[in-house]
Amino acid sequence: MISVSAGEQFKQTDVVLDRAGSGPLWLKNPQVADRVVHTLRRGSADLHHYVLHAFVVMANHVHVLLTPGIETRRLMKSLKGVTAREANQILQRTGKPFWQDESFDHWVRSEVEFTEIRKYIEHNPVTAGLVERPEDWAWSSAALKS
Repeated sequence: MISVSAGEQFKQTDVVLDRAGSGPLWLKNPQVADRVVHTLRRGSADLHHYVLHAFVVMANHVHVLLTPGIETRRLMKSLKGVTAREANQILQRTGKPFWQDESFDHWVRSEVEFTEIRKYIEHNPVTAGLVERPEDWAWSSAALKS
């Protein structure tokens, strides 16, 4: 039996998510994606709940690299709650679940790992074949840099 690291398992799952053509693809809606980006930026700039380093909103998942300023459980509850309410309102699905209960959390342990994760996140739309350059994906921290 071949043992797969947590990082490799994450990458394999991400590839499956990127290729999904069915299921909940609510984040494909530009209004929903815009609200998620707005909420991510507000949580950092206005509320100071975290320092936001990188993010990307894909059709059915979101990647975020941040340094928390508050308890992670509280931070995730706040992010998911606000974005779910706003997205469901846009999609006219008020009161229904939007996000999965679980999230994949990972502690970054070195500057090298931080840089690799940031690049991985911002290149996700390129890897998925959606754009040629990271900055061409509107719902990404890479787009904000250009």
